[in-house]
Amino acid sequence: MPPINVQSGLPAKKVMEEENIFMMDEIRAGKQDIRPLKIAILNLMPLKEETEVHLLRCLSNTPLQVEVTFLSTASYIGSNTSKSHLDQFYLTYDDVKDVRYDGLIITGAPVENKEWKDVLYWDEMTKIMEWSKSHVTSTLHICWGAQAGMYYHYGIDKYQLPKKKSGIYWHRVHNRKVPLVRGFDDVFLAPHSRYTEIRKEDVESNPELTILADSEDAGLFLVMAGGGRQIFLFGHPEYDRLTLDNEYKRDLEKGLNPEIPYNYYKDDNPDNKPLLTWRAHSNALYSNWLNYYVYQETPYDISSV
Repeated sequence: MPPINVQSGLPAKKVMEEENIFMMDEIRAGKQDIRPLKIAILNLMPLKEETEVHLLRCLSNTPLQVEVTFLSTASYIGSNTSKSHLDQFYLTYDDVKDVRYDGLIITGAPVENKEWKDVLYWDEMTKIMEWSKSHVTSTLHICWGAQAGMYYHYGIDKYQLPKKKSGIYWHRVHNRKVPLVRGFDDVFLAPHSRYTEIRKEDVESNPELTILADSEDAGLFLVMAGGGRQIFLFGHPEYDRLTLDNEYKRDLEKGLNPEIPYNYYKDDNPDNKPLLTWRAHSNALYSNWLNYYVYQETPYDISSV
């Protein structure tokens, strides 16, 4: 099993160990004579500990040692994660602006309905995305993070959907020879959960961007640029079995009158436990990213990134 190197005491470490995933703290990692891949995760999700588990699980499926650094924004601090957790396990842009990383993950965030300028940490986000071009070998943008990356790097704006796109959708692979989708079936399932979209025709009009997978029902799923230095993932393959269930019930409690997530519950009955139908392709995606776009592209001397 691959070692994931995190700080001692991180709650997600215990969850991973209970799933029989080999987690290594910084003390043991320091005794190994290899250079782990340095991956930073800018965690913009409100339930940060849940997202930590999701992403650490995704990064655990290769034989590569991965050293994870969690980042949060300094310009906005949410109320769903304790200050003590953030103080102990998170850094900010100012802490790492002179550091180089093999990979960066920018997560989604529940701010899709806001204009870019109205997002409280937008200025900080633009600094981080600009910094990533010179300090990171490959950056993986997820959901709103992917939309933000498209807008900042390529001027492609998002559009409001008539209703929330939530559920498990079929996708088709394009450009099969690209290593990022190596091992994928022709069609595969993956979750989406968002209120806005990037339009396919806007991406197709830019020769720097390559669409690797999309859905007739859910739109874009996976886009690549710069030979893999920038990857845009518009769905949520990192979600676990019950994430959409939790979101649906939370929206019900808020009185938002959400639709039942598409193709999720058996017989569209929320009392039925949903099947986990996307984990294999999620594992393949993250393994391919780490292997082909991080490990095989980054130099041993990371200072030359």
